[in-house]
Amino acid sequence: MGRKSLQAILAGSILLASSTFIFAHGDVKPQAVDTTGLPETGEEWLIENPYRAETAGEEVWAKAIEIGASGYNQNCARCHGLEVVSGGLAPDLRFLEAEEYGDEWYAERYRTGYTQNGTTKMPAFGELLGQDAAWAIRTYIETRPDDVAMEEVADELKALRDQLQAYASDTSGADPDAIKARLDEIASGIETLSGAPVADSVAFRAAKLIDGTPAAYKSAADTLTIGLSATQ
Repeated sequence: MGRKSLQAILAGSILLASSTFIFAHGDVKPQAVDTTGLPETGEEWLIENPYRAETAGEEVWAKAIEIGASGYNQNCARCHGLEVVSGGLAPDLRFLEAEEYGDEWYAERYRTGYTQNGTTKMPAFGELLGQDAAWAIRTYIETRPDDVAMEEVADELKALRDQLQAYASDTSGADPDAIKARLDEIASGIETLSGAPVADSVAFRAAKLIDGTPAAYKSAADTLTIGLSATQ
């Protein structure tokens, strides 16, 4: 997605928000985000996300998504939507490019907030939550899967979920390598709207859990159940 296209999407979303967003965000107290386990980013604000897998490694990237999900749901979902799927009252952040330009826009808005005609539409989170939380939330946002792509594979994922639930009780006949490979294949076909290389989809998460044990099958099945419910 080009820079002009992104600007048009965000500008349009902000215009819609200004005409329909009848309540202020300022009356909601921001909730602290526990960033334990993430490398500290320091006091000087960065202009690029330091927690991407290609920069920080997959372990830090995965931890950032976990922490970012919690931070987003506590502080951002009310306006920007569950799973970052906007209902039109605020910009759909899934389209924010996962590169330096998108990072700069995100960091500026996160730090300074957004006020219109004296009404706080978005509080300034910079000093309240800090930089580590900012980039963890950014990592979660940019790895959200394309919801249309998720709908296209939902039926197969439900069938795999049912299979995994059965294997949680009886592993006879189970082929963990084959199931894991299929989930990985599905996950590889689900893209992000931000251009981030990997979508943190339920297929991706479930595949990571499977190790051939009943407990792992159950965890993978539960992951698919929760994730598929969230996309309905």
